[in-house]
Amino acid sequence: MLETSARLLRLLSLLQAHREWSGAELAGRLDVTPRTVRRDIDRLRELGYPVHSTPGTAGGYRLGAGAELPPLLLDDDEAVAVAVGLRTAASGGVDGIEEASVRALAKLEQVLPHRLRRRVGALNAVTVPMLGSGGPRVDPDVLTELAHACRDCHRFRFSYTAHDGAVSRRTVEPHRLVCARRYWYLVAWDVDRADWRTYRADRITPTPPHGPRFTPRTPPAEDLAAYVAQGISSRVYSTRATVLLHASLERAAERISPAAGVLEAVDARRCLLRTGAHSLELLVLHIVLTGFDFEVREPPELLGRVREIRDRLGRTLAASPAASPPPDGADRTPGTRSGCAEGS
Repeated sequence: MLETSARLLRLLSLLQAHREWSGAELAGRLDVTPRTVRRDIDRLRELGYPVHSTPGTAGGYRLGAGAELPPLLLDDDEAVAVAVGLRTAASGGVDGIEEASVRALAKLEQVLPHRLRRRVGALNAVTVPMLGSGGPRVDPDVLTELAHACRDCHRFRFSYTAHDGAVSRRTVEPHRLVCARRYWYLVAWDVDRADWRTYRADRITPTPPHGPRFTPRTPPAEDLAAYVAQGISSRVYSTRATVLLHASLERAAERISPAAGVLEAVDARRCLLRTGAHSLELLVLHIVLTGFDFEVREPPELLGRVREIRDRLGRTLAASPAASPPPDGADRTPGTRSGCAEGS
């Protein structure tokens, strides 16, 4: 099987290197019989490659449309996945990459078999990307430079702009790039601070020369995506909290992004949310807006702040002239429920 596959690749290469080959020429180049060449040509056609043949002594074989491009050695699902990835890249996130993604997608379609070209064409026809919608723009040259430094284990020097605008010089041993939705992060060992740090790629300005090479360290976590998610959602904040949500992990993940908190399943109906904010008030707002009932696990002062905000809202509703009176016959006793249960 491997021998046959290798021979098919050689046959494709020959067909692309020359406009037309006779069966005898191909048989001689491949060291097989003309009958084997005919069977291999049939296999290529079954795979969707447009190999045309001309009968007669002067005839031969040649590739149709796409002959100037390399063969596409992807199965159906892989080809569609690549097309989806290119379409996603064309919608932004990396500055200046949209046009290159569209060009690559056009080239991909040229070498796709007809059946896949129809599937990808349908996908493109009904997809409407939200161009430039939110998120920072990352210079693709910076991403490439970071990727090379991670791969080659070279120290990387750059200036970094923090969220408050402060600029600092950093020397790091880069480990991995992590993409979280429209944000790119570098996980690296900070040489001067002797600790693992996470940096937003859009805030990095390389300051070469880089180097020297370094010996890779043990990463801070096996799951770097979870490590980055925890860092950007809680570790960077002075005020942190853990609450028990009365919702399954799947339901909670639909509303809470990795950048807003780290979720951990407790059972089929509940999960833990670890998150952070710049104040207890913002934490309360963030947790309440998830839309789920919750129990405060830590810190204890968060529960006190929840009660304060609940009482304040109750006083505001009671004093509001726009508050609707209860309908006739309803219980007008203070403290009775009018729509939602206390503590929900």
